[in-house]
Amino acid sequence: MSVKRERCDKWFSDVVRQKAGYVCEHCGAVNVGMDCAHIYGRRAKSVRWSLDNALCLCRTCHRVFTENPLDFTHWLESYLGEGHMEILNEKRNALLKTNQALRKEIATHYRLEHKKMLEDESYQPVSYN
Repeated sequence: MSVKRERCDKWFSDVVRQKAGYVCEHCGAVNVGMDCAHIYGRRAKSVRWSLDNALCLCRTCHRVFTENPLDFTHWLESYLGEGHMEILNEKRNALLKTNQALRKEIATHYRLEHKKMLEDESYQPVSYN
C-alpha cells in the first residue's frame, strides 16, 4: 500500500529538487526526471518533511538505490557522513502525529521556501523540522 502524496509532499519535493539545482546528487545527471528520494521512507512522519532526509536523485539512481538498499546505505554514509546518518536515525525514532492543519502548515512553509529560492539563487532553504 502506497503512502498518499499531499500538497505538503509536493512543495517539499519541489524544494529538495530546486535546492540541488535539478542535478542528481549521485551521478550528476541534469534535468532528466529528477526525484525527491527519501532516506527513510515517507511513512516515517518525524522525518518525512525534513531536508536532512531527502536527496535529489535521477530516476535511474533512485530505482537502483531502492532495489539495492545496502548500496544506498554505504553511499549515504560516504556522501553525508556517519554522523549525519546517526542524527537522522535518532530523529526518525521520534513520534510525530499529523493532522490536516499541520500538513497545511508544512505545505505553506515549503511553498514560501520555494518562492524564496526562485527569487534568490543563493538562498538556502530552512527545513520545517
